[in-house]
Amino acid sequence: MPPPLTASLRAFLLDTDVALRWQVERDLLESPREVWESTRDRIATEGFGAELLAHQDPDGQWAGGAFFPQGFDFDSPEAAEGAGQPWTATTWSLNSLRDWGLDAAVLEGTAAALAAHSRWEYNDRPYWEGEVDCCINASTLANGAWLGADVSALAGWFPEHHMADGGWNCEWVEGSTRSSFDSTLNSLKGILYYESVTGRTDELSAARRRGEEYLLRRRLLFSLSRGEILGPQMTRLAYPFRSFYSALNAVDYFRSGSLFDGTAPDPRLADAIETVRNARRPDGTWLQQRRHPGRVWFDVDVDVDEPSPWLTFFATRVLSWWDEPSGPERQA
Repeated sequence: MPPPLTASLRAFLLDTDVALRWQVERDLLESPREVWESTRDRIATEGFGAELLAHQDPDGQWAGGAFFPQGFDFDSPEAAEGAGQPWTATTWSLNSLRDWGLDAAVLEGTAAALAAHSRWEYNDRPYWEGEVDCCINASTLANGAWLGADVSALAGWFPEHHMADGGWNCEWVEGSTRSSFDSTLNSLKGILYYESVTGRTDELSAARRRGEEYLLRRRLLFSLSRGEILGPQMTRLAYPFRSFYSALNAVDYFRSGSLFDGTAPDPRLADAIETVRNARRPDGTWLQQRRHPGRVWFDVDVDVDEPSPWLTFFATRVLSWWDEPSGPERQA
C-alpha cells in the first residue's frame, strides 16, 4: 500500500501550480468538489495556464504552426536526432492546457480559428482533418473533442489503421507493419479522451480494446518474442510525458480506462506497477529522471535528480488505485 500522505508530502504537492494543485485536491486529498473546482478555475488567470494562453497567436495557433513552430528548419542542429523537437507549437500547447484541466470555454473561437488558419506541415491538410501520424491524430482527436470541433471522421481513422498485431505505429506510412509501444499508447489516450467526451461507439471501443490488449500481452514493458524489457526508457520517469512511452505513462492510462469502463485493474499491469513502486523514495517522492530535450515556452517541472511533484502525484495516484482492497484480484 502507498503510505498515507504525510504533512510534508501534502505540503510538497500543494505548493505547486494550480494546474497540478486541483488534481491533488481532487484525486489524493478527496477535497470537496467546490474546493478543487475553485482551484481549477484559476488555471486561466494564473500560473502555467495563464502564461501559455498569453503565447497564443491572434490566428488561434501557438508559435505559428500546427506541430512545429512556423519557419522551423528541419535541417538545423535543433532538428538533429537527439536534439529534441520544439514543444511550442499548437498541438503541444493544446495538449498541455487540456491535460492541466483548462475549461474549454476559455478558448472559445479557437477551434474555428484553427480550422481557418492552421494546416499540417507534413501534407498541408486542414488542422481538424488530421495527418498520417497516429500520435498526431490522437492529440487532434482529443483536442477536437475538448474544443467542440467535429473530429468524427478522424475517430474513424483509428480502426482503419490498426496493425495486424492490434496496436498502431506512426511509421505505417513508411512501410512499418508492427505496432509500437509509443504509438499505441498515444493512440489509446486520444481515443479514450474522445470517448469520454462524445460517448462510446462499437467500432472505436473495439479498436481501443485491441490496442489495450497489445500492451497487456506484453505486460506494458516486455518484448513478446524475447521476454525482455525493451530498454531503459520503459521505466524512466519524466514529466511532461509528451509523446514518450514509460511504465508510469502507461499505467496512468490504464487507470483512466479502468475507471471509465468500470472494470478492475488487469493483473498483467503488475510488473509495470512494481517498477513505479520501486522508484519511490523513502520520503514518498519520485525523482525526475529525464528532461525531454527541445524548445519550450517555460519549464513546468524540476531538473533531473530533483523530487518531482508531478511524477509524485501520478505515481501516488496510480498506486492508490492499484492497492485498493478490491483491486486487481477482482480479475484474477
